[in-house]
Amino acid sequence: MSARTAARARRTTAAALVLTLATATLAACGDDTAGDAPAAERTAANGDVHNDADVEFATEMIPHHADALVMVDMTQGRDLSPELAALTEDIRAAQAPEIESMVDWLTAWGEDVPETSRDHVNSHGGSHGEDEGEEMDGMGMDPDDLTELEDAEGGAFESMWLEMMIEHHEGAIEMAEAEQEDGLFADAVALAESIESSQAAEIELMEELLGQ
Repeated sequence: MSARTAARARRTTAAALVLTLATATLAACGDDTAGDAPAAERTAANGDVHNDADVEFATEMIPHHADALVMVDMTQGRDLSPELAALTEDIRAAQAPEIESMVDWLTAWGEDVPETSRDHVNSHGGSHGEDEGEEMDGMGMDPDDLTELEDAEGGAFESMWLEMMIEHHEGAIEMAEAEQEDGLFADAVALAESIESSQAAEIELMEELLGQ
């Protein structure tokens, strides 16, 4: 092989190597881009444009809100401090309509509406009898804690209720933050913003009531 031919071969080999590396780099970038791609859009029969994150948010927040309303129901008939009594009514007034909105969304999107702990409690007349543990398993709360809460009286009840509701609100805020980051449906994102703001304020109030 002549020197000129050898040089040409070396240049061809080098060019091929550069092309191979460039192709591999572009493929890797393409994979990264695909991994960061937003969730696929869906268009419901009613024209709503939404995605998987919206469905997940509504599906998980409905039973989560219902759990809070069960705790609100547990305050009925008790001699509460005026501050706690007002808070329980605020929670009921906000979260019951929000559940209805989310149920409407899932129905319009052709998605299943989840059962909730409140459905089960109401189906038993709102009582907590010998099947209480089974009824409460879907709440995402410890049934033993709920039994202890219901058995508590006076200040002990209020303190435990506030501690449990703070923890519950913190979970809702995490879910709301995820929806704001990943959701597409404008009404769901707006609701998530409202939940984060209102429940953060309620946490501050509850911590004040606990003297924290």
